Amino acid sequence: MKSLALGVAALAGLALATTAARADVTVGFVTSLSGPASSIGLNYDNGMKAAYAYQSEVGGQHIKLIKLDDGSSPTAATQAARKLIQEDHVDLLIGTSSAPGANAMLSVANELHVPFIAISPVNLKVPEHPWGICITQTPNLMVSVIADRMKRDGIKSVGVIGFSDAWGDLVYNGAMAASKEGDPKVTSNERYARTDTTVTAQALKVIATKPDAVLDGGSATQGALPLLTLRQLGYKGPFFGTPSLLNKDFVRVGGKAVEGIQVSAGPVIVTDQLPADHFSKKIGTAFHDVFRKITGGAADDGFSGYAFDAWVVFLHAADKALGDHVKPGTQDFRDAVMNAIYSDKEIAGVHAVYNFTPKSYYGVDKRSLVVVKLEGGKWVYQP
Repeated sequence: MKSLALGVAALAGLALATTAARADVTVGFVTSLSGPASSIGLNYDNGMKAAYAYQSEVGGQHIKLIKLDDGSSPTAATQAARKLIQEDHVDLLIGTSSAPGANAMLSVANELHVPFIAISPVNLKVPEHPWGICITQTPNLMVSVIADRMKRDGIKSVGVIGFSDAWGDLVYNGAMAASKEGDPKVTSNERYARTDTTVTAQALKVIATKPDAVLDGGSATQGALPLLTLRQLGYKGPFFGTPSLLNKDFVRVGGKAVEGIQVSAGPVIVTDQLPADHFSKKIGTAFHDVFRKITGGAADDGFSGYAFDAWVVFLHAADKALGDHVKPGTQDFRDAVMNAIYSDKEIAGVHAVYNFTPKSYYGVDKRSLVVVKLEGGKWVYQP
C-alpha cells in the first residue's frame, strides 16, 4: 500500500500555501494507482484533483486530503481504510476503484462508524450499512436503461459475459431483473477474471446461445477483451454496456471491435451535447473546465466525475455540520456529516441529482443516465 499524503500544500502541483496550521476537516481518499484496476483508479485520482481544485475549503475551514494507493487489492483497501480512520482520524472516507475494494472499505467504515462514500458500485444493504452511501448509479438502473434501449432496437435476447467478481454479479443480476420485466431474455452468464488474457472458451459459449446482442459485464481496459474475442470469432451482433466501459483505454484497446457499442452513461460524458436546461450542464461545464486546467486533458471518462460528485456531496454535508458548530475530528462531527448526507436533498452533481436517505443508500434516479454510442472513437449522445 503506497501512501501519498495530499494536504493543503500538495495536490497536482497546485501552488497552495504551506502553513503550519492543521486542516480542520480531514478526508481520506483511496484509489488504485497501480494494479489491474489502475486504468480506472487513475481516472478517479484525476477527478479528485479537479474536485480539490474546485473547492479546497468548507465553512471557512481548510480541508486536508490524504490519498492512499490500494494497489487494486481489497486487502490493501481494508488496511488503507483502517489507517485513515485510526491513525489519521479522518472525518470521511472516499474510495475505491473496484467493487471488491469498495466493499472492503464499506465494512471498515460501518465497523468504526465513519461516513463512507463509495465511488464504485457496492453491495449496500438497508439497514446493515448505515455509514455508507454510493455515488454511482445502481447497477440495476445502469442495466435497465440500456435494456430499455435494446428493447426499443428490437433486441429479443442478450448474452452476458462479465467479470467473475462482485461487479460481474451486479451486471448479471441487473440483466436478470430487466429480463423478468419483459426486456431481452438472458441467454448466458459467462465469467472471466480481471487478469485473464484470453476468454475464447467463454466467448464460444456465448455465441452458442445465439443471442441477438451481447451485454459486457466487464470494465475499462479488461472490458474490451470479450468484445475483441467475439468479433474475432465472427460474432456480428450489436454490443451494449454500462458506465464501467466509459474509459479511453477501453476505446483504444477495443478499436474497431467496439465501434457502435451503446452504453448507459452519466450525463457528464456528453456535457457539451446536453440541452442548456439539463441539471448537469452548469456544474458539468465547471467540472470539465477545472479538470482541463489541472490535468491538461479532457475528462473523457465517467469515473473522474464520480470522484467529483463524491466531493460535492461531502462539501454540502460538511458545511451543514460545521454550521451546527460541531468540531471536526470528533465522532460528533462524523455523526453530523452522516446525518447531513441523509437530510440534504436535490444536490446536483455532474452525474446525478442526489437524494440519500437511511432507506436509500443509492440516492439517484433515472435522471442520472443517458445513452451514448461510440462513433468514430467518440461517445455521442443518443436522446
